Amino acid sequence: MPKPDADARRTLRLAAILAAALALAACAAGSADSTHAASGGMLSQALLGFWHGVIAPLTLIGELINRFLPHVLPWQVHMYETKATGAAYDLGFYLGLAGGPSFVFGRRWR
Repeated sequence: MPKPDADARRTLRLAAILAAALALAACAAGSADSTHAASGGMLSQALLGFWHGVIAPLTLIGELINRFLPHVLPWQVHMYETKATGAAYDLGFYLGLAGGPSFVFGRRWR
């Protein structure tokens, strides 16, 4: 069986990342799933905060679209979960905001 070339592997990796991001988008701040997770323990709040920090640049774009072009997007998006009241969520959010994109999009060190 021949090995896929570099372009095919890159396309497959991008498709997998996109599929995972879409699957995890259900946990965007303000959604019912996010509100449910925010009512959990410290670990779930910290992980939820980390995820919201990682996707914060994208949710900022969505929030600006909702603000200036209402009814363009079929959903409301918020950058921060207001139901999560705790230091664990805040710590996870700031860690995700500061280091999350480098974890997701960073290159491996050799």
